[in-house]
Amino acid sequence: MSKKFASQADLEEKKVSFARLSEHAWAYTAEGDPNTGIVIGDDAVLVADTQATPAMAADVIRRIREVTDKPIRYVVLTHYHAVRVFGASAYAPQQIIASEDTRDLIVERGEADKASEIGRFPRLFRNVDSVPPGLTWPTITFSGRMTLWLGKLEVQILQLGRGHTKGDSVVWLPGERTLLSGDLVEFDATPYAGDAYFTDWPQTLSNIAALKPLALVPGRGPALLGEARVQQGLESTRAFVSDLYASVRAGAAAGKDLKAVYRETYAALKPKYGSWVIFDHCMPFDVTRAYDEATQYRDPRIWTAERDRQMWETLEG
Repeated sequence: MSKKFASQADLEEKKVSFARLSEHAWAYTAEGDPNTGIVIGDDAVLVADTQATPAMAADVIRRIREVTDKPIRYVVLTHYHAVRVFGASAYAPQQIIASEDTRDLIVERGEADKASEIGRFPRLFRNVDSVPPGLTWPTITFSGRMTLWLGKLEVQILQLGRGHTKGDSVVWLPGERTLLSGDLVEFDATPYAGDAYFTDWPQTLSNIAALKPLALVPGRGPALLGEARVQQGLESTRAFVSDLYASVRAGAAAGKDLKAVYRETYAALKPKYGSWVIFDHCMPFDVTRAYDEATQYRDPRIWTAERDRQMWETLEG
């Protein structure tokens, strides 16, 4: 393989930031590593996206304990990917919340995704032995919308459309116009789209924009403060998704095979997006999924550790 597989070359530790976004919301970010959003209510704490392992989650908990001693009662899984969910046990939450679609994806492909992502992210999963056996399962599921009250603080958990996966959820504080977006939005970081719905994703971003957030925790990248900055995050994510899919769809319509389409799309996007975090990791997965959607697979196929390697060898070997 001419390039190191996925993120196997990414072994450098990242600088962590823990920043307050609004009265009740905080962002745990680390230079393009997966983010965690925190809501501190009147009587309890909610954590959205848990980090890859309990060992990594321990640092999130340490930061939370620097600002509150309230119990961490709720964990929200914005989607099913292993780097987002396998730290959940560290928080010992009373409830783990996810959309019904996310639970369906865990049933269908959770084990395969776990093996796949451990292979892709050796640094994030270096403490994988701290993950309890089995998968992370929600204890509460919802469809479309649910509301939690953390004392007098209203917290909405919403499905605003498919994009990064079919089960994507966001956490919304309407009183503070603060959003925890999961991987529906990235900033200065390449959207992973191996399980995406390219046709739906732009409209989902429009649905997020309609809420008019004043602050947003993206899936990767720094927290976004102010309407202009949030809009920048939404538009840059939309541009990447749209540019990639347009390139792939044009190549597929011309009858070109996946490898040719990958080379053309990589070359087309590299000048504009090549500096973004995990660009080289994401592009083979993203183009493969886009090619599938543009040709014969409306729904994403399951990624296994074996399929990951075969695809990478085909496109990068």
